[in-house]
Amino acid sequence: MIKAALFDVDGVLVDGEPFSRHLARDYGISTEKTAAFFKGRFLECLVGRADLKEELILPLHQWGWQDSVDAFVDYWFRCEHNVNGPLVHAVQQLRRQGVRCYLATNQEKYRTAYILEHMGQAENFDGMFSSAYVGFMKHETTFFKYVLNKLDGIEAETIIFWDDTPSNIVVAKEVGLQAELYRDFADFEEKMRRYLGAL
Repeated sequence: MIKAALFDVDGVLVDGEPFSRHLARDYGISTEKTAAFFKGRFLECLVGRADLKEELILPLHQWGWQDSVDAFVDYWFRCEHNVNGPLVHAVQQLRRQGVRCYLATNQEKYRTAYILEHMGQAENFDGMFSSAYVGFMKHETTFFKYVLNKLDGIEAETIIFWDDTPSNIVVAKEVGLQAELYRDFADFEEKMRRYLGAL
C-alpha cells in the first residue's frame, strides 16, 4: 500500500530543454565555459552552504554576461519553467486517493522558492524536500533518512520515489523506499497502476 510519493523536479516535474542549451543558443555561453562553476561552487549552493547570487558575481563577469545577477537568475528560471502537466494532474488524483505527494529535489534556495511560488507547486504538492534545506543531496542516503524522519509514521516501504537519475534510485532503495526510474508519463502511469491498482 503506497501512502506517499516523492517526485524529482528536473526531468520529472519539469521537462523541456535544459537551461544550458538556452544559454548557449541565446548568449553564446557554452557548457565548457560554465562547467567549472556548476561542478564547483554551485554544489555548495545546492546544500545551503553558499548563496547562488553571491557565487555568480565573478563567473558571470568571466562569461561575458552583460546584465545583472538577478537578470541572469530570472532568465535561468524562466527557461526551465516547463511543467509536466499530465504528471501534475496525476499527482492531484493521487492526493484525492489519500496518497501524500512531495517534491524531492536537488535545488538551491532561490529556485526552490521559484518552484513553489512562481511555478505554483506549493498548491500541487503536500511539501518539498529541497537539498538546500535538507543539507544533503539525493546521491547521499542521509537525504532520504531526513525525509523518512520528517514523514514520521509512514514506513519506508510505503513510499514510492520517482527520479530520472538511476543512481538516485539505487540510493533510495538502499534506505528501503520503493523507487522507479522516470522515463516518460506513459511509463509512469503504467507503473503506478501496478502499485495502486488504478490511477
